[in-house]
Amino acid sequence: MSAQRWKITPATVLLASILLMGAFLALWYATYPSWADPKNPQYVAWKLGICPMNLDHVMETMVGDGVPNRNSLANGRTENELVEKFGYVTTLEQASAYYQSCYNNSYLKGQQVLFLRNSNWMVVMKNGRASKLVLVKGC
Repeated sequence: MSAQRWKITPATVLLASILLMGAFLALWYATYPSWADPKNPQYVAWKLGICPMNLDHVMETMVGDGVPNRNSLANGRTENELVEKFGYVTTLEQASAYYQSCYNNSYLKGQQVLFLRNSNWMVVMKNGRASKLVLVKGC
Protein backbone atom coordinates (compact mmCIF):
# COMPACT_ATOMS: atom_id res chain seq x y z
CA MET A 1 0.00 0.00 0.00
CA SER A 2 1.52 3.30 -1.00
CA ALA A 3 0.99 6.49 0.93
CA GLN A 4 -1.02 9.06 -0.91
CA ARG A 5 0.75 12.37 -1.31
CA TRP A 6 -0.83 15.73 -0.64
CA LYS A 7 -1.55 17.58 -3.81
CA ILE A 8 -1.05 21.31 -3.71
CA THR A 9 -3.79 22.84 -5.80
CA PRO A 10 -4.98 26.41 -6.10
CA ALA A 11 -8.00 25.45 -3.99
CA THR A 12 -5.84 24.18 -1.10
CA VAL A 13 -3.65 27.29 -1.25
CA LEU A 14 -6.78 29.47 -1.16
CA LEU A 15 -8.27 27.49 1.74
CA ALA A 16 -5.01 27.65 3.72
CA SER A 17 -4.78 31.40 3.08
CA ILE A 18 -8.33 31.96 4.29
CA LEU A 19 -7.72 29.89 7.43
CA LEU A 20 -4.47 31.75 8.19
CA MET A 21 -6.14 35.13 7.67
CA GLY A 22 -9.03 34.09 9.92
CA ALA A 23 -6.61 32.95 12.63
CA PHE A 24 -4.68 36.22 12.33
CA LEU A 25 -7.85 38.33 12.66
CA ALA A 26 -9.10 36.27 15.62
CA LEU A 27 -5.78 36.69 17.38
CA TRP A 28 -5.76 40.44 16.61
CA TYR A 29 -9.28 40.87 18.04
CA ALA A 30 -8.33 38.81 21.09
CA THR A 31 -5.24 40.97 21.67
CA TYR A 32 -6.99 44.34 21.21
CA PRO A 33 -10.69 43.77 22.02
CA SER A 34 -11.53 47.28 23.28
CA TRP A 35 -13.00 49.77 20.80
CA ALA A 36 -11.10 52.45 22.75
CA ASP A 37 -7.73 50.95 21.77
CA PRO A 38 -6.24 52.53 18.62
CA LYS A 39 -4.85 49.10 17.68
CA ASN A 40 -8.34 47.58 17.67
CA PRO A 41 -8.96 46.02 14.23
CA GLN A 42 -12.23 47.86 13.71
CA TYR A 43 -10.64 51.26 14.39
CA VAL A 44 -7.72 50.45 12.09
CA ALA A 45 -10.14 49.32 9.38
CA TRP A 46 -12.25 52.47 9.87
CA LYS A 47 -9.16 54.67 9.42
CA LEU A 48 -8.47 52.85 6.14
CA GLY A 49 -12.08 53.33 5.05
CA ILE A 50 -12.75 49.58 5.00
CA CYS A 51 -15.56 49.32 7.56
CA PRO A 52 -17.82 51.59 9.61
CA MET A 53 -17.41 52.31 13.31
CA ASN A 54 -19.41 54.21 15.90
CA LEU A 55 -18.10 57.73 15.23
CA ASP A 56 -18.55 58.84 18.83
CA HIS A 57 -16.25 55.98 19.81
CA VAL A 58 -13.79 57.13 17.15
CA MET A 59 -13.51 60.53 18.86
CA GLU A 60 -12.47 58.83 22.10
CA THR A 61 -10.15 56.33 20.44
CA MET A 62 -8.31 59.12 18.61
CA VAL A 63 -6.98 60.39 21.97
CA GLY A 64 -4.78 57.30 22.30
CA ASP A 65 -3.77 57.21 18.66
CA GLY A 66 -0.33 58.57 17.82
CA VAL A 67 -0.13 62.21 16.79
CA PRO A 68 0.90 61.61 13.15
CA ASN A 69 -1.79 58.95 12.75
CA ARG A 70 -4.68 61.01 14.09
CA ASN A 71 -3.53 64.22 12.39
CA SER A 72 -3.61 62.46 9.04
CA LEU A 73 -7.32 61.74 9.60
CA ALA A 74 -8.16 65.44 9.38
CA ASN A 75 -5.29 67.44 7.89
CA GLY A 76 -5.76 68.50 4.31
CA ARG A 77 -9.49 67.76 4.25
CA THR A 78 -12.15 70.29 3.33
CA GLU A 79 -15.18 70.82 5.57
CA ASN A 80 -17.25 68.52 3.34
CA GLU A 81 -14.57 65.83 3.51
CA LEU A 82 -14.48 66.14 7.31
CA VAL A 83 -18.26 65.68 7.38
CA GLU A 84 -17.91 62.63 5.13
CA LYS A 85 -15.26 61.09 7.41
CA PHE A 86 -16.66 62.05 10.83
CA GLY A 87 -20.41 62.35 10.24
CA TYR A 88 -20.78 66.04 11.07
CA VAL A 89 -18.83 69.02 12.32
CA THR A 90 -19.78 71.76 14.75
CA THR A 91 -18.94 75.41 14.15
CA LEU A 92 -17.46 77.56 16.89
CA GLU A 93 -20.82 79.30 17.31
CA GLN A 94 -22.54 75.93 17.82
CA ALA A 95 -19.89 74.64 20.24
CA SER A 96 -20.36 74.65 23.99
CA ALA A 97 -19.53 77.75 26.04
CA TYR A 98 -16.54 75.85 27.46
CA TYR A 99 -15.01 75.22 24.01
CA GLN A 100 -15.75 78.78 22.94
CA SER A 101 -13.96 80.06 26.04
CA CYS A 102 -10.98 77.78 25.40
CA TYR A 103 -10.78 79.07 21.84
CA ASN A 104 -11.09 82.73 22.87
CA ASN A 105 -8.28 82.33 25.42
CA SER A 106 -5.93 80.46 23.08
CA TYR A 107 -3.31 81.34 20.53
CA LEU A 108 -5.79 80.19 17.88
CA LYS A 109 -8.22 83.06 18.46
CA GLY A 110 -9.05 84.71 15.15
CA GLN A 111 -8.53 81.55 13.10
CA GLN A 112 -11.40 79.59 11.56
CA VAL A 113 -12.07 76.40 13.50
CA LEU A 114 -14.51 73.51 13.44
CA PHE A 115 -15.14 70.79 15.99
CA LEU A 116 -15.43 67.15 14.99
CA ARG A 117 -18.96 66.19 15.97
CA ASN A 118 -19.62 67.36 19.56
CA SER A 119 -16.17 66.25 20.67
CA ASN A 120 -13.20 68.09 22.08
CA TRP A 121 -11.32 67.75 18.77
CA MET A 122 -10.90 71.18 17.20
CA VAL A 123 -9.78 71.47 13.60
CA VAL A 124 -8.03 74.66 12.51
CA MET A 125 -8.99 75.53 8.95
CA LYS A 126 -6.65 77.40 6.64
CA ASN A 127 -7.57 78.24 3.05
CA GLY A 128 -10.59 75.95 3.29
CA ARG A 129 -8.61 72.91 4.45
CA ALA A 130 -7.85 71.43 7.84
CA SER A 131 -4.33 72.41 8.85
CA LYS A 132 -4.18 71.37 12.48
CA LEU A 133 -6.00 69.01 14.82
CA VAL A 134 -6.11 70.15 18.45
CA LEU A 135 -7.39 68.25 21.47
CA VAL A 136 -9.14 70.85 23.66
CA LYS A 137 -8.77 70.00 27.33
CA GLY A 138 -7.95 71.66 30.59
CA CYS A 139 -8.20 75.27 29.47
